[in-house]
Amino acid sequence: MAISTDLEFPCVMTIEVPFPTPRLASVALKALQVDKELSPLVTRTFSINPPKDDENVASNVLRIEYKATTNRMLRVAVNSFMESLNLVIEVMEELDEDVLGTMNTTA
Repeated sequence: MAISTDLEFPCVMTIEVPFPTPRLASVALKALQVDKELSPLVTRTFSINPPKDDENVASNVLRIEYKATTNRMLRVAVNSFMESLNLVIEVMEELDEDVLGTMNTTA
């Protein structure tokens, strides 16, 4: 967690979640950004990080930045997000061909 210079939202956390393919990162982004943050004391932004060395390649890293008024609000929001992320990943594992193909080749 980093301390922000934003006086309204001084507590900041950035989460980066790698996915096996850029398409799965995009699917997760679309599924997770639908749910709005319930508290006005917390804000979040989603993005898919561009690759650092080659900008022509699509990225498979989902980046989420949380900002909150207190550490407690940040913790509550991130815990809730992790539950949603877990659900999205479980659904991908059950239903998506890319995830199953990746799991079979690494096992």
